[in-house]
Amino acid sequence: MPKEVLATKHPDDELIRADRIPHIWCPGCGIGIVMKCYVEAIKRSGIPPERHVVVSGIGCSSRLPGYMNIDSYHTTHGRAIPFAVGMNIVKPDLEITVIAGDGDLVTIGGNHFIHAIRRNHNFNVVLVNNFTYGMTGGQYGATTPIGSKMSTAPYGMIEYSFNLPLLVASLGAPFVARWTTLHIRQLTDAILKAMKVNGFAFIEVVSPCPTQYGEDNNFPTGMDMMKYFREACVVEHEADLRKVDIDLRPGKPLIVGNFVHIEKPSYNDMDRKLIEIAMKGRKPYG
Repeated sequence: MPKEVLATKHPDDELIRADRIPHIWCPGCGIGIVMKCYVEAIKRSGIPPERHVVVSGIGCSSRLPGYMNIDSYHTTHGRAIPFAVGMNIVKPDLEITVIAGDGDLVTIGGNHFIHAIRRNHNFNVVLVNNFTYGMTGGQYGATTPIGSKMSTAPYGMIEYSFNLPLLVASLGAPFVARWTTLHIRQLTDAILKAMKVNGFAFIEVVSPCPTQYGEDNNFPTGMDMMKYFREACVVEHEADLRKVDIDLRPGKPLIVGNFVHIEKPSYNDMDRKLIEIAMKGRKPYG
């Protein structure tokens, strides 16, 4: 019988700050799954860890960089995108990924979000959509589904929410996807695809938040929402994005997939071209 060998190191220890575990996320939260998928994508990317950078803002999802053993930046609320923009312009060789929540990226930071897409800045955005401001008390935001009960909407949400894939695609992003924390392989593959995109790559990840969203909206545990994902999700690549709104009422499908994957010049490409024109002394549009 071969002598039993005890493992002394986890395969992901080089990319995860194991000394900070256990993490702060609630039982049933999906953010740890998102982090695992991101780690797997880094390992498969062929890009050295020292070239990977993760950026976040404020919130539950934005605590993720604190557990990553790569260059990590925890910025102010709603400002992860402009931080990533500046870093990409100065250090275009870095593989920058913004991972933050729906409240941070598209409610507090919505203006930065839409203009970064419009300009086609070259980095990845993984938006963890749990429909709420989880860290600050369960308030509603721009992605909260209509009818949801929240701490700031105790009788039900009456505002319509963003259809994020449609919004991002309408602004010209080269890569647009949506998956859930149930779709581990698909999400990992999508993050890997995003790392190879020249320009703004966007992935919406629908994730459980039992504590601040689920308890009041028929998903009291993370498993309840995972069961919902299994029953309601329909994989439809290249779907009509006008019809992929999220509606959590019974009988409504949740459309997921890699919706857009095109090629177009990034902001960095256009900037280099402009510099070449200036160096030759030609008129920019002559």
